[in-house]
Formats: sequence, C-alpha cells, structure tokens
Amino acid sequence: MSGSLSSPGSKGRLLVTGGRGLLGNSVVRAALADGWDVVCFQRHPSGMADDQSMGGARVEDFLGSIVEASHVRRALDGVDAVVHLAARVGIDGSWPQFETVNVEGTRLVLDCAADAGVHAFVYVSSPSVAHVGEPLIAAAADIADPARTRGHYSRSKAMAERIALDPRVSVPVVTVRPHLVWGPGDQQLVGRIIDRAASGRLFLIDGGRALIDTTYVDNAGEAIVRALDRAQDPSVRGRAFVVSNGEPRPVRDVIEAIVDAAGIEISVRSVPRGPAWVAGTVGEAAASVSGREPVITRFLVEQLSTAHWFDPRQTWEALRWRPRVSFDEGIARLAASLRRA
Repeated sequence: MSGSLSSPGSKGRLLVTGGRGLLGNSVVRAALADGWDVVCFQRHPSGMADDQSMGGARVEDFLGSIVEASHVRRALDGVDAVVHLAARVGIDGSWPQFETVNVEGTRLVLDCAADAGVHAFVYVSSPSVAHVGEPLIAAAADIADPARTRGHYSRSKAMAERIALDPRVSVPVVTVRPHLVWGPGDQQLVGRIIDRAASGRLFLIDGGRALIDTTYVDNAGEAIVRALDRAQDPSVRGRAFVVSNGEPRPVRDVIEAIVDAAGIEISVRSVPRGPAWVAGTVGEAAASVSGREPVITRFLVEQLSTAHWFDPRQTWEALRWRPRVSFDEGIARLAASLRRA
C-alpha cells in the first residue's frame, strides 16, 4: 500500500492499529458504517479485508509492528485519521516488554501521525489508568496516574495516555477508555467466565454484590468512531472519556447472565474478600515463576468485590453519542452466537 486514494464519497482513510481483535473488529465495522475506508495495521492478517460483510475493497491490511518506525510511516501513507488500539495486554511479560509496545509504540505512532498530517487521533485506553482499588460510584474520568496503577499493563497505558494528551501534541487527540468490553467472540471476559463455569472454577467475592458497569462491544466501537468525528472540537480535543453502557448491575447478575447465555447450569459459589486477596497474591507470585496465568489475581479480586461504575452523561454529551445495544439485548445476542458455535 502506498499513497492509496479513498473510495468515492468516503470520509477518508482511517488507520486502525490492532484491528484484528474483538474491539478492533467492532471499530472497523463502525468506521465503515460512518463512511471511512479502513487500513488495519497489525502483525498478522485481520481477515477483514477478504470479508465482504466488512466492505470488501474498503478494508486493507497492512502487516507490520507499531514499534518499527519504517512500518509505521508506511502504514500512515495516505491516511487521514488514526484509531490506536494496538497494545500488549494481560499480566504476563516484563516491564520493558509492556513499555516498548504500550508506551514507546504509542509515542512512535503519534509522532509519525503528526508528521503525516492526520487530522484526528483516538487513543484507546483503559479506566484502570486512573482508578485502582477504591469503590467508584458515578465516577468521572480522572487524570491518568501511572503512580497509582497496579500491574505493568495499567501503568504502561497510563503513561501512554499522558503522552497522547500532552497539550504540546499537534494532532487533535481524544482518549477513550472502554469499560469491561464484552460480546460474541470475546475470550477475555466472556470466554474466561464460561471456561471457569464449565470446569467448576467460577466464584464470586462477597456474594457478588458490588455494582459494576460493562460495555457491549458494538457500543464501544461506535463510541470510538464518534470520538474520532469529534476530535477537532475544542470541547472534546485533549480529553479522556470513559465509555460504558450506563447500566450498573451487581457482579452476580452480570456473571450469571453470561453463564445462562452459555446454557450452563451451576450455582456460583462465593468466597470472602480477605482469603481471596491472599490467594491472588500467592497466585501472582507463582505465575511470575511458572509463566502460567493464575486462577486468581489481586486485580481480579478488586474487579469482583469493588463497585466501579461511571457517570456516563459527560461522555454522552461530549461525544453526542448513546449506547445503542442494552445489556439485555447484548446477552440475547451472545446467547444466539453461542448456540450457533
């Protein structure tokens, strides 16, 4: 690909880094519906360029690495805007590995985008960059704070967000923090819950009473594209927005809905927070030696036992967007997809 032109009537060419995953797929679909031609930039083929439901010739793959300057520059050739999703996720890996991809990779993509003259840039972050541990009730999108985060992933995303929102950056940038994204095909939240339910390893902390909010994947993708459209507005540029469905529910209700969608009949057991926290500490230590993902981590204990939901009104007003798929409709779609699998 070199200096390719947009198709007739297109808004322009949009580069989506990390377009191969669940959220990336949703962003590409939303961008096509919004009138963009899309370039998916990742290390392996996305499969979307050959999918006629994705728009056929309106989607291109560009294979490369976001930490290689020559790859990034070539990927940005002829591009008008960027959604930066690519990141190292999870708990496995050393700090230098997370720093290289999430911090320096973001810096490189942003610098090259500025050099290429793109007119809008959305950095996809995480609520964990600003909030860890304490209950969140109708919370706002506080400033990313690497010193408060736990784990290499959250710390590196916080550092990258601070780089992206630096007022000295010449490109209009908006940060979007999708909260607990899920949907058909999700192997992070949904897949793990189903696997643990099927193997009898699923549990709640303190009865699963804590209120949490989640984000159906189509809503997250549409919000990200809407942020792209709004990036040049002075009231939006340079800000971070948490995206969610705006439907806080008890953890137990969320988990049981996913288990029911999978057709699994179990009674989910509950354990107290104290012993679970100790088990998470031990599990993380063992994982650092074995390299295997632990059954429980301190972050998981926090997610399952601490209220965390955000006031969506600021995001809805600034992005001029509302979630289109409710939690219940999302569960119905998930159940239908699992029946077809």
